[in-house]
Amino acid sequence: MKPKDENKIEHIFTATLKLVKEKGLAGITMGEIASAAGIATGTLYIYFKSKDDLINALFTDCRKAAVDIYFRDYDITMPFKIGFKVIWLNLLKFRMEHFEEAVFMDQCYHSPFITETTKEITKKMIQPLYKLVERGKEEKVLKDADNFILLTFMVGGINEFVKHSIYSGKKVTKPLIEQMFNLCWDGLKA
Repeated sequence: MKPKDENKIEHIFTATLKLVKEKGLAGITMGEIASAAGIATGTLYIYFKSKDDLINALFTDCRKAAVDIYFRDYDITMPFKIGFKVIWLNLLKFRMEHFEEAVFMDQCYHSPFITETTKEITKKMIQPLYKLVERGKEEKVLKDADNFILLTFMVGGINEFVKHSIYSGKKVTKPLIEQMFNLCWDGLKA
């Protein structure tokens, strides 16, 4: 059997992201994805047996890429606030530079397409974020609140900031980023 072409998978993923951004997850078909990727629908089914299979594979791929970026240039020996800011800025950067992936992942969280297996795999991928928050609580730098709540506050603020800036056309400047970080930090710090 001929091995799958990684370039084709990349084209399929890129086409899917673009279509999801334009039409939403439920509004796309395998035929549309194949057409946008420049391949035959039958070829698409060689790579992914169903739309659900494709969505789950893409979601896992996006989540892994996101987590890799979140912890870029982070060193656990950094003072907590400095390390936290590195990760916070990386989250912001990912959302801004990979907006289609971010929109796709947001839609996946609210869809029936993502399987329990995929949820478990991707849950393990974000454990470093939970460990970061736990470290902040242990060092008595962050509020003693549920980790899920703290992360929801942190990531939710970033998500809304990016969405509103992109959809409104508001330029994201260093002073705005600094203000946003300070608001987030003030809300989380002990």
